[in-house]
Amino acid sequence: MDVFLSSLEMVLTVQVLGVILLGAVFGLFVGATPGLSATMAVALLVPVTFFLSPVAAIGAIVACSAMSIFAGDIPGALLRIPGTPASAAYMRELDALTQKGRLDLSLGLSMCVSVTGGLIGTLVLVVAAPQLARIALKFSSFEYFWLALLGLSCATIVAGRDRLKGMVSLLLGLALTMVGLDVTTGLPRYTFGIIDLQAGVSLIAVMIGAFALAEILRTASCELSRPQKPATAGLSILKGQFGNLWRFKLPVLRGSLMGTVIGALPGAGADIAAWIAFAVSQRFSKVKQNYGKGEPEAIAGSASANNAALSGSYVPALVFGIPGDSITAIVVGVLVLKGIQPGPMVLLTSPDLVNAIYIVFVLANLLIIPLGLAAVIGGRHVLGLRPGLLYPAILLMCVLGTFATNNALFDLWTLATIGVLVWIMEANDYPAAPMVLGLVLGKIVEESFMSSMIKADGNLLGFFERPIAGTLGVITILVWLVPLLLSLRGRRVVRSELS
Repeated sequence: MDVFLSSLEMVLTVQVLGVILLGAVFGLFVGATPGLSATMAVALLVPVTFFLSPVAAIGAIVACSAMSIFAGDIPGALLRIPGTPASAAYMRELDALTQKGRLDLSLGLSMCVSVTGGLIGTLVLVVAAPQLARIALKFSSFEYFWLALLGLSCATIVAGRDRLKGMVSLLLGLALTMVGLDVTTGLPRYTFGIIDLQAGVSLIAVMIGAFALAEILRTASCELSRPQKPATAGLSILKGQFGNLWRFKLPVLRGSLMGTVIGALPGAGADIAAWIAFAVSQRFSKVKQNYGKGEPEAIAGSASANNAALSGSYVPALVFGIPGDSITAIVVGVLVLKGIQPGPMVLLTSPDLVNAIYIVFVLANLLIIPLGLAAVIGGRHVLGLRPGLLYPAILLMCVLGTFATNNALFDLWTLATIGVLVWIMEANDYPAAPMVLGLVLGKIVEESFMSSMIKADGNLLGFFERPIAGTLGVITILVWLVPLLLSLRGRRVVRSELS
C-alpha cells in the first residue's frame, strides 16, 4: 500500500496530469485523421518526452495511444472512413447505425466499450502480467503461423453473404503481401524493377485507398447533396449505455480478454485483435444476419478488444523488456533513455513506476468519455458542410496521412491505384475488408511458415508437436472443416427429401 500511495503522489501532480491531458487531446486529433495511426502519434511525442520525468513521459504516451485508438471510430461513424487500421474491422457497423440516425448508439457504445475494454485490460495487466508474459514467451513461429492463419480463416466470416467474392478479395490482399523482398532469400519479388516496391506495399496507403479514397470516389459518382447532421449529439450519447454494456456483457468481456491476450503477443497489436474479435463475435452471435447492417454487438466485441490490446502489449514490455507492438517499442526506448531498464527486475527495482503506469492507464481510459464527447459534438457539425468543401478536405488529409507514413511519393500512387480498384470492386459487390485483412496477416503467415519449415527441417508434423501450436492447429482445421461438413450434410438432407 505504501508503494501504491507513493505512485499516486507521482501521478497526481500538475505536471503529470497536464501532460496526460495534452497527450490525450493530441491523440484524439491524430486518431480522428485518416491515415495517422496511434504509432505515428506516439512517435511524434518522443522528442517532447526528453524534457519530462519518466512518469510524465509514459503518461503522455499511454494517454495519446489510448485516445487515438478510440478516435479512429469517429470518422468511421460520421464519414465511413476509419481513422486507424483497428477501426476498419467494424466501420460498416458504425456507419450503418449512423445512417439509421443512431449516432448516439454507434459512437456512444464505442466510447463506453473502449473504456470498459481498456479498464479490463489494465486489470488483467495488474493481476496477471507475469503469467501472461510467460504464455507470450512460449509463442514461437509455429504458434504465430496458426494464429495468423486462424485470423485469415475468419476472413470469410467478415466477407458478408458471398463468401466466394470475399475469398477473391482475401487472395488479392495475400498477393499484395508477396510484393517486396523474399523473407527467406532476400530476393525481390513482383517489384518489376521499381525500387520503392522492395519494401513491400504500404499498409497505410492500402487502408486509406480501400476505405477513404474509394468512399470519396463512390460519393462523387453519385449526385452530391448536403448530408443531414445526426440529430443526437451531446450528453444524450451516454443515455442507456450502461444498459447496453450489460446487454452485451459477454461480447465485451470476450473481446477484452481476447484483446489483452493478443496484445501480449509480440508483433500482434490492436489491429489484429479487432479483426479476430469481430470474426469470433460474429461466429458465436445469435444474430449473424444483422452483421454489416449496424449490429451493436459487433461494435461491443471489437471496440473493447482495441483498447484491451493496448494494455496487453505492455505485459511483455514491462516484465521481459520485449515490445508487444510498435508503441511499446517506443516506450521501451523512452524508459531506457530515462535510465530504467524494463525486464523482470523492474517490478522489484522500480515498483512505484510500475504502479504509476497502472494508474495512468486508468486515467487515460477514463479521459476517453469527456474528450470523446467533445470530439463527437464537434465532428457532428462536419456532416453539415457543403460536399464541395468537405470531400476535398478529406482527400487532402488522406494524401497527407499517406505521405507522412514513409515520406514516399510512391505511396500516393499506391493510394490512387487501390482506391480506384476497391471502388470498382465494391461496385460489383466485392468487399474490401478481406483484402486489408489479408495484407495485415499475410506477411505474418509467410514469415512464420518459412521460419517454422526451416526449424522443422521440412517436417509438417512439427507444426503440431508443441502443445499450444497443436491446439491452435486443430482449431484452425476445424474452422475449415465444420462449415464444409455442415454443407455436405445439408445437401444430403435435401437429396433425401427430394427422393
